[in-house]
Amino acid sequence: MPDNVLPAKIMPEMTDFLTRRRSTTALQGPGPSPAQIEEMLKIAARVPDHGKLAPWRFIVFDGEARSRVGAEIRAAYKFEDPDATDAKLDFEAEKFLRAPLIIAVISSLKDGKAPEWEQTLSAGAACFNLCLAANALGFGSKWLTEWFAYNATFAKALGLTDRERVAGFVYIGSVKTEPEERERPDVKAIVKHW
Repeated sequence: MPDNVLPAKIMPEMTDFLTRRRSTTALQGPGPSPAQIEEMLKIAARVPDHGKLAPWRFIVFDGEARSRVGAEIRAAYKFEDPDATDAKLDFEAEKFLRAPLIIAVISSLKDGKAPEWEQTLSAGAACFNLCLAANALGFGSKWLTEWFAYNATFAKALGLTDRERVAGFVYIGSVKTEPEERERPDVKAIVKHW
């Protein structure tokens, strides 16, 4: 090996972790501590970011904030479907109660050399890094974009600008049971060597 090349750092624990990683549906308390949330957000922000634009931001929902944002989800749904039953409105309003912590990753396009598509991809990478950070700290996570991620009424309630969109909602909490494995793509069917 040439002198100017760093030796490879093989990390079998990380490889094992990544080959077993999966989203978790049943999330409960306890959720992460404030220090753990801060660490997760630092890791989430450590993604490819061409031009150092930080084309994303985070909105944290925990504690009572989950119920308060639920009222906004309810109002947005009622605006879309004025005939919705109270049961349906309650169901929508309780979506952020499915985990002790939900973090919205907001794609926030910036002026600069990096094309908008690269900035959007960077926001997606922030979503996934947030999931990985939660898992690395012992929590389950699930990245969702539900109907309200695309709803103008809800976007206004979140204070999004016309250059911002929800990249995803990352649900984080403790896991009661190990999630079952699901079928994965056959790599040979989706890879072509050119």
